[in-house]
Amino acid sequence: MTTSSAWQTYRLRIRRKRFLLRAWRKRSQLKTMMDRTGDIRPSDILCFATLRNELLRLPFFLDHHRKLGVRHFLIVDNGSDDGTTAFLENQPDVSLWRTVDSYKLSRFGMDWLTWLQMQYAAGHWCLTVDADEALIYPDWETQDLNALTAWLQTREVRSFGAIMLDMYPKGPLSQQPYAAGDDPTDALTWFDADNYRRTRNPKFQNEWIQGGVRDRVFFQDRPERAPTLNKVPLVHWKKSYAYVTSTHHMLPTKLNHVFDSQVDGLPSGVLLHSKFLNTIGEKSAEERQRREHFENSDLYADYYQSLINDIDLWYEGSTQYEGWEQLVACGLMSKGDWPD
Repeated sequence: MTTSSAWQTYRLRIRRKRFLLRAWRKRSQLKTMMDRTGDIRPSDILCFATLRNELLRLPFFLDHHRKLGVRHFLIVDNGSDDGTTAFLENQPDVSLWRTVDSYKLSRFGMDWLTWLQMQYAAGHWCLTVDADEALIYPDWETQDLNALTAWLQTREVRSFGAIMLDMYPKGPLSQQPYAAGDDPTDALTWFDADNYRRTRNPKFQNEWIQGGVRDRVFFQDRPERAPTLNKVPLVHWKKSYAYVTSTHHMLPTKLNHVFDSQVDGLPSGVLLHSKFLNTIGEKSAEERQRREHFENSDLYADYYQSLINDIDLWYEGSTQYEGWEQLVACGLMSKGDWPD
């Protein structure tokens, strides 16, 4: 190891410890609403999420990930006022904490989740996702997360990667109806298939992916500001682990080696992203006022206004969603050596 690489490794180790210290300091912001963590068994797959006002999405979100094999959800409710809190308190496999403190100043919720992961995640495979994300991967309908994680462990792999894929309807966003419990892809049936950029981030050793519909529609003149789509949502947790920015990359850096371009034969998944449900205009108006979702919210004024104005994201190059095999064919998901 060269002197410069040794210094880089040392600096990243210090940074990771700072994230853990931040989480410890933020622990007092969390009020326990329902603690069922005593029900967690050593082999359980856990799900961690921070959310706000997601009553519409939660029935599908919970049901989908339960079917995948999640056995316990550890959720931070950031000041919901739409009935989300009461709904979650009544779910038998949910432990719930609540805070009204700043989402932005908690590293967009990661400080709160890091504290919970420090307390409960060690030794478990842990899925960390947003309420508008649904994880899928090759053969997910027949091979649950227990099967996937068992296979990963035989390969001594501790993390699993996925691309966040924005789904959208054809026509104005408000015109496609959605009811709680429905599969969002029945309403959001389209995606961008072939406009993705991949670069390497030498500092964190991860593959950096941008593109998709938001890049095409909102960031043509500033592509460097387009949303980051690469994520590491599933990890066999140790107490010393920490996410850096959302779930886009982690420390230690070896956990970011999650795509087949980095490690031969690795499968990867997709997080089907239901951001553009028919409620997006109302949510955008609220988030523009709250200014909690971006480091520099002023840069996203036009983005919010387009969503409030009920934009149509569809174009002639849009692709209609058919299933995971299609996503493998598009290069958005990898089967790798994952057996049939």
